[in-house]
Amino acid sequence: MSRWAAFKLGYVARRNRLFASPKFQHWAARLPVIRWIARSRANGAFDLLAGFAYSQVLRAYVEGGLFDILKDGPLGAGVIAGRMGLTKEAALTLLRAGRPLMLSEEPAPDHWMLGEQGAVFASNPGVQAMVRHHRLLYTDLTDPLALLKADRAEPTALSRFWTYAGALQGVTERGEDTAEYSQLMAASQHFVADEVLASVTFRDVQKLLDVGGGHGAFLRHIGTAWPHLKLGLFDLPEVATTGTKVLGEALGESRVTAHPGNFFSDSIPQGYDMVSLVRILHDHDDAPAQALLANIRKSLAPGTRLLIAEPMARIPGAEAMGEAFFGLYLWAMGSGRPRSPAEIIAMTRAAGFASARFIATAQAVNASVIIATA
Repeated sequence: MSRWAAFKLGYVARRNRLFASPKFQHWAARLPVIRWIARSRANGAFDLLAGFAYSQVLRAYVEGGLFDILKDGPLGAGVIAGRMGLTKEAALTLLRAGRPLMLSEEPAPDHWMLGEQGAVFASNPGVQAMVRHHRLLYTDLTDPLALLKADRAEPTALSRFWTYAGALQGVTERGEDTAEYSQLMAASQHFVADEVLASVTFRDVQKLLDVGGGHGAFLRHIGTAWPHLKLGLFDLPEVATTGTKVLGEALGESRVTAHPGNFFSDSIPQGYDMVSLVRILHDHDDAPAQALLANIRKSLAPGTRLLIAEPMARIPGAEAMGEAFFGLYLWAMGSGRPRSPAEIIAMTRAAGFASARFIATAQAVNASVIIATA
């Protein structure tokens, strides 16, 4: 162990003993600056405790249709209660619960409207689909220790959803059963594509291949923003066929090529100057993720770039999202884990890429970016 590591370990141990001391807590509560820090820590601790309740307030707004109701505001609590099938007291409890979360607002007595965050949710059905989707994660996290002790191969509510959704990717008619999956993919890919477009230029890219591209949601956003691009979609045969058809209708058939195959066992198509992996690596455990990178690398000509875009661990300002949220989400899903940029860059080097660099994004909760060069 290095001296720096030993110093850090000693510092953390001393800090924790100090913070745990009742005498220190009593003294800290009486000094202005220290008191502010202590209050901030206390508020953070309470948010950890109450976070589930906050998420369920949001869920009630979505599943109860409250965002759509409040679009017609200002409305009185009695009117809102009638539309939701609640008593007035219950409706007021929900409205007041959403007020500090900025989901609802009462600018004048008994005149309820959308809050700042509520206006965002109300305008985006895809985001609301993501809220509905997380009921599956919350079901799996009812007993988190039981989840962590169970065999990862054992089915969970979340893994059943993704297994079912994956089987439906080749279905061309979107019925009621596939609506949640379709909305979820559209919303989440849109967020990732926005971060990529804001941080990466495709000016010098002529042909872009998306590996594991599904129904082409990512390619559609990139191709719309950069109309000169020729686009390739590599995925399982039934998925690639459907995705290419959807992309061709949106962007023109001449711009899109389907490449059916399995990205673990089949060669990656050549002739592209950039290849993208969008939210693919973190879905897989270390060995298959490393094998995927190696398979891509051996198919690329020198100088070809690989764009990796996904939520990553240990990003300053988004640490909790990376390891606390996605760590448990992917565990419940039964495969994969969030990785830091340093880990992913090391994996690209091990796969034979000549170099790799991290590109910060404005909203790391949606995605960060790494570009590796063959």
